[in-house]
Amino acid sequence: MIRKAFSSPQPRSLRVYLRPFSSNSCLDPNLDLETQLRSLCEKPNRQFSEAVSLFNRAIDSNILPSSSACNFLVHVLSKSGNYDSMFTVYKKTTHLRIYPNFVSLSCLILGFVDAREPQLAIGVLGLMLKRGFKFNTFIMNVVLKGLCRNGEDEKTMDFLGRMRICCLSPDIVGYNMVINRLCKTKKLKEAVELLVEMETTDCQPNLITYTTLMDGFVKDGQVEEAFGLLKEMKEFGLEADVFVYSTLIGGFCNKGDFDRGKELFDEMLGKGISPNVVSYNGLMQQLCKMEKWKEANVMFNDMIERGIRPDVVTYTVFIDGLCKGGRVAKAKKLFNLMIQKGEEPSTITYNVMINALCKEGLVGEAFKILEMMVEKGSKPDVVTYNTLLMGLGSDGRIDEAMELFTVMSKDKNFFKPDVITFNMLIMGLCKEGRLDEAMEIYHTMIKKRVAGSLVTYNTLIGGYLQTGMVNRAMELWKHALDFGLIPNSITYGVMITGFCKMQMLSIAKGLFCKMRAFGLSPSVIDYNTLMAYLCKEGSIEQARRLFQEVRNSDHGPNAVSFNTIIDGTLKAGDVTSAKGLLIEMLNMGLKPDLLTFSTLISRFSKLGYLDEAKGALDRMIACGYAPDTFVYDSLLKGYFSRGETGEIINLLNEIADKGVALDQEITSTILLCLCQCPKDVDLMKILPTFSQEAPKGRSIICNELLLKLCKSYPELKENLPNGI
Repeated sequence: MIRKAFSSPQPRSLRVYLRPFSSNSCLDPNLDLETQLRSLCEKPNRQFSEAVSLFNRAIDSNILPSSSACNFLVHVLSKSGNYDSMFTVYKKTTHLRIYPNFVSLSCLILGFVDAREPQLAIGVLGLMLKRGFKFNTFIMNVVLKGLCRNGEDEKTMDFLGRMRICCLSPDIVGYNMVINRLCKTKKLKEAVELLVEMETTDCQPNLITYTTLMDGFVKDGQVEEAFGLLKEMKEFGLEADVFVYSTLIGGFCNKGDFDRGKELFDEMLGKGISPNVVSYNGLMQQLCKMEKWKEANVMFNDMIERGIRPDVVTYTVFIDGLCKGGRVAKAKKLFNLMIQKGEEPSTITYNVMINALCKEGLVGEAFKILEMMVEKGSKPDVVTYNTLLMGLGSDGRIDEAMELFTVMSKDKNFFKPDVITFNMLIMGLCKEGRLDEAMEIYHTMIKKRVAGSLVTYNTLIGGYLQTGMVNRAMELWKHALDFGLIPNSITYGVMITGFCKMQMLSIAKGLFCKMRAFGLSPSVIDYNTLMAYLCKEGSIEQARRLFQEVRNSDHGPNAVSFNTIIDGTLKAGDVTSAKGLLIEMLNMGLKPDLLTFSTLISRFSKLGYLDEAKGALDRMIACGYAPDTFVYDSLLKGYFSRGETGEIINLLNEIADKGVALDQEITSTILLCLCQCPKDVDLMKILPTFSQEAPKGRSIICNELLLKLCKSYPELKENLPNGI
């Protein structure tokens, strides 16, 4: 009855009833509902909200819409993206027992997928099958898209399995969609299995399939596997395009294999395939890493000649390479050129420049880059701020770092600081011995629910051990364990160093043994630290055993290791063994450094091996090292103990000739040596003019030195020339 009344001329009473409707959404009694709905939804002035309002008023007026009208409205609302209204209309039609057609159910699936509810979309598929409809690959792809976009990998694979049971297989679009999702989540085995499945069906892989898989393998570091897919692709008659080549070129270059990348680049050119900016970026990045600036510049110019405009990645690659190669000034020029050319730097570009400037100690310039970044509308990220905090901390400007942190914390647009943010502050404060403030930052971190890392605890433990606060250090060790952190070799190294400095060698040795028992390999620094304190304690045999261990380790001893054990061996009076260690050091290709020569000269002089000490001095100078006051002081004391006035005088002249500035220690030694001079020696004639550290590097003349001597030893005044 209602349908009949709705489609036929309306009685006067109904016309009166419809008068309260708005002029835009009123029911025209001379037109049926579907016609009016279509009119409202037609171009160019589509009025979807008015159409929905008209639909609702009709139902509220007990006017039953036709199945065609309902399906039409669901369809147009879906096409226009008005999914909320579509769901409302669908719900009302089902309450009226008006069943949707295939198109409406398809629209419903699109709506659920758009609302990120693919499981509800799968439910609609079940309803489709129940109603006797057969859905197509388009609908299947829509559901797959929803599942993939939601990251529901297991449900995606389960859905594919259920479709296979129903004798349905995805088309090439569906397969590529799922393979892309699996590659993004590094589920490459499952992705390859789908490739194999495709080959067994009528759906053959295409260029997109292989490009997606290659990209997945390259990003996972499996470049050879990606290259194998290139060969397989060619066997299927597919020709690689610029995207395939660019992916592989970038992959080989990222692995450090520039030659393989260049071979593929040349192969691409040989086939007449024009490279793109990505092709060049991969090669230029590797050339910059190899510090082959000339070759990189040639490739850059080649790219320009081909009409390919450098993008933000190109500039960032060059800037990063220059910065890492220590050429920050050139990096700054390129950065400015990039801006002049109209290429907006990315956050990564800004961060690269800020990091380089901070490492160069140019924190002020780094803040200027930050200011420019904000002015240009780029939002600094946590890396930006962490880098600046690191720069301030390294420059000893921890108070400014704390101020920056306060500003960051109050900025509503700033995201949460991470553990690195807090670590930078803790490290800077611990470096200055401000442990109470470091602990305040630590507690702030915990309150903000940011879990501390091993770096956090290693820094704090090291700081407390440096100040001898063992109990506080052990409390932090316990906290780290309670939070599930497993101490690493750095943790043990920090504690070994701390306990060594507190002369608690038994605990340090115990930690060293425990470290190895847990399968952690001590670093060469750990060996050197423990050896140094064992030598200082006089436990030379234990130190030698440790040196033997470091000999047999993977990293082997370094120059510091040899310096330490040579010093300990000479301190024990074993000159023969020390000489053997020096020969071994040279045979390993380790060059003696300033400390090596200083140690040899000092120890040989104390032991009375003055010829060896003088020989070490000559080799030291030949190696380009300038002897300092410690070296000359050691030799003077050695010659003094032997009463060799001639050698003392020669050495004093050498000190003066080389302009070595005299400190208090060597001045005292010179005075002591002069006291031993025979009475017939005219000190005024033999003493040269020396440089003096203070005041402000002026020279100390012979008379001043003799006056000091008279002040210290008044009994000598009678032997000195008149006037002194």
